[in-house]
Amino acid sequence: MPRMSIRLRALVVAGACACAGLLVSCGSDAPPPAPAAAPGAVPESRGGQQPVFDTSTGSWRTGAGNVAAQRPQSEAPHLIVARTMPTSGTPYELHLVQTRDEIYVPLGVRKPDGDGPFPAILVGSGNGNGGFSKIEQAMYRLEGMMDEMLKRGYVVAYGNYRNEIPGAYNSQDRAHNVADTTSGGARALKSACSLDSDDYISLIEHLQNLPYVKRDGVGTVGVSHSGELMFKVATEITWGAAAAIEPAVHEFLAMDRTNVPRIDNVIQMQEVAVARGAANLAIAKERVSRMSQTPFLVMGRDGDHNQGLFRLGYEVQAEAGRDVTWASANHPVHGYGLLYRKDDGTYAPDEMQREFFDDWMKFFDERLKK
Repeated sequence: MPRMSIRLRALVVAGACACAGLLVSCGSDAPPPAPAAAPGAVPESRGGQQPVFDTSTGSWRTGAGNVAAQRPQSEAPHLIVARTMPTSGTPYELHLVQTRDEIYVPLGVRKPDGDGPFPAILVGSGNGNGGFSKIEQAMYRLEGMMDEMLKRGYVVAYGNYRNEIPGAYNSQDRAHNVADTTSGGARALKSACSLDSDDYISLIEHLQNLPYVKRDGVGTVGVSHSGELMFKVATEITWGAAAAIEPAVHEFLAMDRTNVPRIDNVIQMQEVAVARGAANLAIAKERVSRMSQTPFLVMGRDGDHNQGLFRLGYEVQAEAGRDVTWASANHPVHGYGLLYRKDDGTYAPDEMQREFFDDWMKFFDERLKK
């Protein structure tokens, strides 16, 4: 087949672009015309929107423009895929949940027999990573614990979210839709990037809107960064109850850790006084003042290098008079409150783990089964 000439290819591209409504310059040595210069003084902003020069009309556009409505989670489309656990063959559902900026994050869901509505618990751990493979691994490793939760009458879900952007929570406002001042339509344009805390909101609201879930009976339990997400999200929405296990609330407390002691580059914040010295308490207290009525159980770990941080997360809520409870244990394993299979595949939580599991399940029973 003869090769298409450069000139002919240029004409085909130009024709295709013209059909798509795009202005291109093809097959000419002349430079493309420069965009119209913005004439005159820049108008003042209106309604918080900065003026934009529209090259199609040769004039400034000001005012709110067309802002796309933020779709509520109840109207967001989602996808459900039937899955089974490796080894055991236990069935579960993989939900792909639409987020605030209309991408999808994975959620593994198991439910008791029957139509419900049931209370539900969203489980999480650490930062977002691994895509849906993290869900597959967690559903298998936590299968024994989830079996116990199902017997207590709960829908159980494990969620994942996008990667953390360190410092972004303290450097930008929450993303919102902004005016489409270019197309003349109402495209969904964002003021900033969405964060993992936005995804966490979508996961909670997705569970609240499932037909077999009791809307006001959704709880969350999570370790480390997942625990911090609950603090952040409580400034935006209300849900049934939150159990934060060893919550790494560095960003929520707006910490400057420059002068915090370290050993082998590991932060040493065992004492709450050290955590208070690194936190911006004015910002932290303002955030706590905006938290919803969601009750919290904050669980620390005696001897952890961040125990003072966990405790301060509790204290800033308690000092504001919020419904918050503190518990701690001397356990060697970070995240001891979640009951994983052992490396050999067996499910055998130790006595202290079982005690704390029973404690946070009782916390949920009292608040989600009303």
